[in-house]
Amino acid sequence: MAGAADKAVAKPRLFEGRPARLKPLDPAEARRELRDVAEAAKEKNLPRLSALLSGRDAEAEFLAAVFDLSDFMRDCARRRPEMLDQLFDTAIDDRLAGIVAAVRGLPFGEGVTEKVLMTELRRLKLEAHFLIALDDLAGAAGADKSVRRLSDLADACTAAAIDFLLRDAHEAGKLKLPDPAKPGEGSGWIVLGMGKLGAHELNFSSDIDLVVFFEPEAPAILDPLEATDLFSRLTKRLVRILQDRTEAGYVFRTDLRLRPDPGSTPLAIPVEAALNYYEARGQNWERAAMIKARPVAGDIAAGGRFLKELQPYVWRKYMDFAAIADVHSIKRQIHAHKGHGEIAVRGHNVKLGRGGIREIEFFVQTQQLIAGGRFPELRGRQTVPMLAELAKHRWITAEARDALTAQYWFLRRVEHAIQMVADEQVHTLPETDEGLDRIGRMLGYDGCEDFSAAFRASLQEVESHYAALFESAPELSSGVGNLVFTGDVDDPDTLQTLKRLGFERASDICRVIRSWHFGRYRATRSAEARERLTELTPALLQAFGKTRRADEALLRFDAFLAGLPAGIQLFSLLQSNPALLKLLATIMSAAPALAAIITRRPHVFDGLLDPALLAELPSRDYLAGRLASFVASATTHEEVLDRLRIFASEQKFLIGVRLLAGAIDAARAGKAFSDLADLTIGAALDAVIAEFAIRHGHVPGGRVAILGMGKLGSRELTAGSDVDLILLYDHDQDAEESDGDKPLAPSHYYARMTQRLIAAVSAQTAEGVLYELDLRLRPSGNKGPVATHIDAFRKYQRNDAWTWEHMALVRARPVAGDTGFCAEVEAEVEAVLALPRKPAKVLKEAADMRRLIEEEKPPRDMWDIKLIPGGLIDLEFIAQCAVLTGNAEGDRVTGTAEVLARLSPAFADAQTRQELCDADALYAALTQMIRLCLTGPFERKEAPPGLIDLLMGATDLPDIGVLEAHVKETAQRVRSHFGRLLRAGGT
Repeated sequence: MAGAADKAVAKPRLFEGRPARLKPLDPAEARRELRDVAEAAKEKNLPRLSALLSGRDAEAEFLAAVFDLSDFMRDCARRRPEMLDQLFDTAIDDRLAGIVAAVRGLPFGEGVTEKVLMTELRRLKLEAHFLIALDDLAGAAGADKSVRRLSDLADACTAAAIDFLLRDAHEAGKLKLPDPAKPGEGSGWIVLGMGKLGAHELNFSSDIDLVVFFEPEAPAILDPLEATDLFSRLTKRLVRILQDRTEAGYVFRTDLRLRPDPGSTPLAIPVEAALNYYEARGQNWERAAMIKARPVAGDIAAGGRFLKELQPYVWRKYMDFAAIADVHSIKRQIHAHKGHGEIAVRGHNVKLGRGGIREIEFFVQTQQLIAGGRFPELRGRQTVPMLAELAKHRWITAEARDALTAQYWFLRRVEHAIQMVADEQVHTLPETDEGLDRIGRMLGYDGCEDFSAAFRASLQEVESHYAALFESAPELSSGVGNLVFTGDVDDPDTLQTLKRLGFERASDICRVIRSWHFGRYRATRSAEARERLTELTPALLQAFGKTRRADEALLRFDAFLAGLPAGIQLFSLLQSNPALLKLLATIMSAAPALAAIITRRPHVFDGLLDPALLAELPSRDYLAGRLASFVASATTHEEVLDRLRIFASEQKFLIGVRLLAGAIDAARAGKAFSDLADLTIGAALDAVIAEFAIRHGHVPGGRVAILGMGKLGSRELTAGSDVDLILLYDHDQDAEESDGDKPLAPSHYYARMTQRLIAAVSAQTAEGVLYELDLRLRPSGNKGPVATHIDAFRKYQRNDAWTWEHMALVRARPVAGDTGFCAEVEAEVEAVLALPRKPAKVLKEAADMRRLIEEEKPPRDMWDIKLIPGGLIDLEFIAQCAVLTGNAEGDRVTGTAEVLARLSPAFADAQTRQELCDADALYAALTQMIRLCLTGPFERKEAPPGLIDLLMGATDLPDIGVLEAHVKETAQRVRSHFGRLLRAGGT
């Protein structure tokens, strides 16, 4: 009877074909979540849906899996089960068409205010998002259909907002529209969709890139002189309508940074000024961006005219070799990592990582720029159709076309699955088995292993074709040219070759290379080593020549060579592994700090020889295992400490290389640098305790814990960070002295032991310094004892500490020492942070302290990211004040980014939280890369060009001018939030 009843249950039209068989992570939890949605359907009087969800047929099982795998889908269905119920009567295609029509009709409805428009756009967008995801997960819609639907939705929402704003300006007498029923026509307001929006290729949680221009002479414009201000104000309102997070969510995050010179231009630019800019100052990345440009709203005809005028700029009929070379350097952060080890799946960036979506898109765009001027068929906006055209014109093979097309859509499905979990704009796969299992199951795989194998195979296929495509791209010349370094006189043709390759001081370079061939270094003394180096030299010069700071790069390599004990293995490896040679060139040109490390300690370079380097995440367990095996054979105290220094220097370097190569992001690098510090300082503490006990014994009941503060505590260390610590101890109450040959009173014992630890970690030896230590955050600062009894710490923090000391305690984390004692210390820190406080007092004192810092330590320039108004300190203060005033939700976390993500809605709305988190991510990406590559401050005009390219890659922005504008806008936004959130402090 039950089976018959189930068969009688009505089926939504979504399931006219069989739904995909998805497996939940937890079947019992999935059934519970399904019952919750069924209950919500029952409460809303939706009997058909309630009956379906209460059954156990394939449709119910599919929905149970969806709700278990995607928090976003489950929450949508709970809140609005009617979105599912209407599918009993309406096909998804029809409903989506109805939503788009409803969106486009909104500006023309009676009583539609800006607030009503924002609410309705969010409501309709959420429903469309839910249905698009459902159809995708059911296997009814492929990724190609999903990206088109998402793009059509974004077009409609953007057009609705713009039509509303134009009509509003018309009614206010700011414009005179020729036809208010068709607001865009004759308005002169040009809104171009760029990137994935322009190409109709939006991802599930994508932002939209817009560029805004206007025609001053358009019929609707009353005063051309006021038009820039008018359309800039309207554009600001457009962003607010689409982007601001309200109780109903948001529509689309909106990015305007692809406009000409975004740091100094208004949000809306006159057409003539834009055309002059592109003709006189436009760069190749801007030409590439314009390939996908499409009028999406406003004055569509005017947008078409503008793009037509721009065609000669985008599509050049003839390109010289220098222009082609520049095209190939548009996105230098994307490398063909050919042959450089396995590709990691955990934490892999599907968009920007090796073998990812961007590699396919980038190749298509570069070939379009090179050939599109002569072949109009290659001017299309969409990636896959252009792969077909490239194959048709024999720029790529049919095999490459088919493989890249298949993998492009596979990777887009993976990207969508990642974003469908929680409707977040992320492109990185989870780092845990459970997280990967979730993504795999959303895509129809049995679990983590099956998905990982398929994903890795996809990346490898893309990577192999990507590398081959560039190998078969037009050569810049028939050969390298003369490279003769014999005798004492420079060969004239060789000087010309070196200059053509990018070297400015060609004669000096000749002299350096001659010294290699004379065998003056240990690494080049053997005939075989010199022979290998001679064979390698052309590739070496080409690699360094492409760095745009060729002379400096080669001279750094020369200094590295001078310190090498032997060279045959390295020269052979570089010759057979172009990716490693390219990485070495990047280090030498873009990262003087890393170059200095391998020059002083060439042994750290050995770690690069590990083919699994870029595939292995530097997790705590990974580092702990490597450390244990590295120090295991040390027999003396000094040898242990030296091995710790060697291990730390090598692992800092290798973590940095992973960041440089894009194998890990800034957040992961911060955690890895912090885990490395935890482990090595902990090992140093253990060694010091053991050595100290030989002479002085142990204090009865003695226990030690190291409290990591600052960036160590928040797990945000950079390559150049010093380490803030507090050493705490405890012992039996009646302990009077230690039990060794030379007994010491407990306070003296731990003070002396701490001094030994400071020396062990900070003293300069032949193997360098482990870490520079800073103990000034201990109770009473430099005036207090270097080691603090837990009772004294407890009393000080509860009775005498200043607000700023409690703010610092927000980031405190026990990092080493006795496990039980560390747990007690953590409990004490949590208790101190939970003490009742007057929020107004905390906020005022924090605001006062921020003002004092600005007066005493003003920022050097806009790149002083820590100190600029709206910089890192502002973010840290917001997070710390939130914790101290009880405005951070969930369990205690120490990371600034983690706290910002948990700000309570009463303290900061969703929009503010998102903007603060985005700012923190931007600052972390910049800070990690700059501190990795430079030993001093970042000087914009003096920075190595290679470092600029790395910063572009780390932030996914096309140009340093765009990045500068973005940093300024971000800092202004953060400072505004800082002032509002700490307004009780009078800011």
